[in-house]
Amino acid sequence: ERMKRFRRHGQESQRERIKQELYGFNKTVEHGFPHQPSALGFSPSLQLLAIGTRSGAIKLYGGPGVEFMGLHDENAAVTQVHFLPHQVSGCSTHTLAAPYHMLRSHLIFLSATFNLFNFIPSFSLSLFLVPSISAPPSVTRVTAVLAHSSGDLLLLGTEGGHVFIVKVPGFRELEERNISLEKVTNSVPEEYGGRRSLEHVESLQENPVNPRQVLIGYGRGLMVVWDLDSQSAVKHIPATQQLESVWWTEDGGHVLSSHSDGSYCRWKVAGDDPQSEQEKSEVPYGHFPCKAISKIIQLPTEQGPPFLFLSGGMPRASYGDRHCISVIHSKTHVALDFTSRIIDFFGDTREPSALVVLVEEELVVIDLQTEGWPVIQTPYLVPLHCSAITCSHHVSAIPLKLWERVLSAGPWPMTGGQNLAPDPPQRDLLLTGHEDGTVRFWDASGVCLYPMYKLSTAGVFLTDSDPNDNLNQGTEGEWPPFRKVGCFDPYSDDPRLGIQKIHLCKYSGYLTVAGTAGQILVLELNDEAAEQTVEATVADLLQGQEGFRWKGHTRLEVREEPVTFPPGFQPFALVQCQPPAVVTALTLHSEWKLVTFGTSHGFGLYDYQQKNNVLVRCTLNPSDQLAMEGPLSRVKSIKKSLRQSFRRIRRSRVSLRKHHVNNAAKLQQANARLEAELAEMELAPVQRKIEPRSPDDSFTGLVRTLYFADTFLSDSSHNTPSLWAGTNGGSVFAYQLRLPPVERRGEDPVTAHPAKEIQLMHRAPVVGILVLDGHGSPLPEPLEVAHDLARSPDMQGSHSLLVISEEQFKVFTLPKVSAKMKLKLTAIDGSRVRRVGVAWFGSTRTDDYGESGLTVLTNQGDLHVVSLPGVKLQVQYPCIRREDVSGIASCVFTKHGQGFYLISPSEFERFSLSARCVVEPRSLVEVSSQTPSSTLPRAPPDGASVERR
Repeated sequence: ERMKRFRRHGQESQRERIKQELYGFNKTVEHGFPHQPSALGFSPSLQLLAIGTRSGAIKLYGGPGVEFMGLHDENAAVTQVHFLPHQVSGCSTHTLAAPYHMLRSHLIFLSATFNLFNFIPSFSLSLFLVPSISAPPSVTRVTAVLAHSSGDLLLLGTEGGHVFIVKVPGFRELEERNISLEKVTNSVPEEYGGRRSLEHVESLQENPVNPRQVLIGYGRGLMVVWDLDSQSAVKHIPATQQLESVWWTEDGGHVLSSHSDGSYCRWKVAGDDPQSEQEKSEVPYGHFPCKAISKIIQLPTEQGPPFLFLSGGMPRASYGDRHCISVIHSKTHVALDFTSRIIDFFGDTREPSALVVLVEEELVVIDLQTEGWPVIQTPYLVPLHCSAITCSHHVSAIPLKLWERVLSAGPWPMTGGQNLAPDPPQRDLLLTGHEDGTVRFWDASGVCLYPMYKLSTAGVFLTDSDPNDNLNQGTEGEWPPFRKVGCFDPYSDDPRLGIQKIHLCKYSGYLTVAGTAGQILVLELNDEAAEQTVEATVADLLQGQEGFRWKGHTRLEVREEPVTFPPGFQPFALVQCQPPAVVTALTLHSEWKLVTFGTSHGFGLYDYQQKNNVLVRCTLNPSDQLAMEGPLSRVKSIKKSLRQSFRRIRRSRVSLRKHHVNNAAKLQQANARLEAELAEMELAPVQRKIEPRSPDDSFTGLVRTLYFADTFLSDSSHNTPSLWAGTNGGSVFAYQLRLPPVERRGEDPVTAHPAKEIQLMHRAPVVGILVLDGHGSPLPEPLEVAHDLARSPDMQGSHSLLVISEEQFKVFTLPKVSAKMKLKLTAIDGSRVRRVGVAWFGSTRTDDYGESGLTVLTNQGDLHVVSLPGVKLQVQYPCIRREDVSGIASCVFTKHGQGFYLISPSEFERFSLSARCVVEPRSLVEVSSQTPSSTLPRAPPDGASVERR
């Protein structure tokens, strides 16, 4: 007995060691575009871009793969980001190779709580309070920041009009050098200063050729050139219009100011005259009242005229809702018209190669070196949510054939840091389906989620879209000279187009996608454009059942005339479910040329070689009237009226868009939540044991999972192709399939015969079905063995059927279907399985050991790994907040123990459950040391960021 105990203890400790070599949970990288960006900074010397967000995150980006991130505890918005020149702590170079570490003392940012923060290593941010005087916080609130080129001074302009001077890196206030409002008022002519309040400090700028001089711009318009050595005003610029932004030209001779009335002025500041003269004042967009020009920049070129960039300034009545940056270079004048509100922009102060613009929903980079100023494809920060994401599908280890559509990108202007991450071991694809009927293909092999290819399914159908809705109606000679830039477009003209399920076979190049209105398209890869009609085969899932009337949306009408499809994936077959309900399950078997699909009413099997239905089965419970509603019926009317409103707004171009976009965003969130809840049957967690469910429960017939397997269904000596379907009411249906021999496959019909039916006692929804071979391994994917990428399954021993319900994992023997073993999930705390995947976990110690396992996500947001074939719980990790319904609903697992889920509409969080397979940023930034000196020539303005209140 004692020996047994010792042996068991030894086995357990060995198992614990193996677990540590196989499993480890890490959130590794955030892909996509930061949610609600609020500030932009750039360091020309480090070639790093910084973005701050309204939730208090700071993200740094260099060359592709170089990424850092920090988050401060208070959920306060970052309002400004600035890099401090030459600030290196303690040694000649400062290098950090660990992922997610920041540059010490090199980046400061201002949060909405009006505190300055400074990055230090290891995720943390040190906090420096703004020096306070005996005045209310509204007076000392920081409105403008200047990181002085000497590297040892920070100037902080406030709402009360005072400028504090702070010594860095210690952040010690130099009280004797502060520039008070009284000092400034006393040094300008009485008729200007005495007559009016100067208001807040709007802008602080350094003289590019004389770092001892800084320009202070006040809200009311007055600008003062202040000498830091003599602590006196040496010049004043008597502008009278409300000041928005200031730029000091590179030769130090002129100052450009932009104003609230849509004008900008050029002032001469060279010479000894204490009052600067206005050389010109211009309102670029004319005679009618214009909006403010919120930022102005002028960048020189080596030969020829400079580039002038102005944001805003549009005629208020006609184009007040446009988000524009005007680019003026010699005789070329373009108004870049962006998709959402402009946060900030910059161009490199040397020969300008690119204009980098951060707008609320995307980052747009314009190539200024190439004729026509094209947009550069960004290698990261891509707006995943151009149209709202409705589903995702991941495919590992893609063969080269599918990989040849990578778009060539222009020269990326951010090159800072070194990417130390090893080359990805394999090519991985993430496919995202969107509300507008598009499927986007992303290179998910490494840290940068890179766009490869976009497929649109809308061309197959006649949709609700209005032909007059073209927003790019730019005509020759139009004024303002608009040019639409950016790809964010949240307006889906027909929500029925939304992609709900995707399945790609990486070996054959066949793809199937299914949508909101019961449409299933089968597509194949073609390297040339083709013109073809796509005929619909109707699958009547109600099978003539009486007493049901569909109350949801109608089906999409298919175009009768031929449609030209560009090279890539082209649709050649279409199945239309009746009623046209959301497709809830979809699986493709490219070897057998079959697609199976399910909705809340039943499932079908389609032969895409012969283009006909093999099987249609109704699973609808006679008492289930809710399944006839359709998830869009509740929101359809409000969506339709919103769409019509959007069209009216676009045509009349009135400035109400912001309000409606907010409504649309709220509606989109509500829709996402509603559809996630309907699709997932999300119920509030309840404290209970597993209980039998009533057969009258709603949506019992909804098909949750479909699975093809070559296994033993009728007897233990003959294996045959089979189809398995699992429903929301705990039913499993198995069909035996008969496929004609290869030479007759095109003519003889495929047949399906009912073989087995299982009803789980507790009627818990079936979320996964898996057949394990004689070795206890999951059956390989179609064509995987043919491509020598998987071992042939063991067809000698007995197969097992694993049925995964929301509440337990149950193994049955085949062909008898008798219960063998089970694992109950902790139903006591209301835990239910939401997502399940099969993954291979390789050992970190040796290349030739690994285990198959189930990756599981619950409605509590916990991740589990369950062993195969023994169905034992291995590890459990908390991952997603349980209140984050859409995050849980969006999760997708990979075949190598990683996963993705949406942390915002525009960002995927990537995680890994595998100790071996981890994709994360490994970056190095070297900062060369320079001695701070107040007499250094001015460095390029690190973080010449717009000063925003």
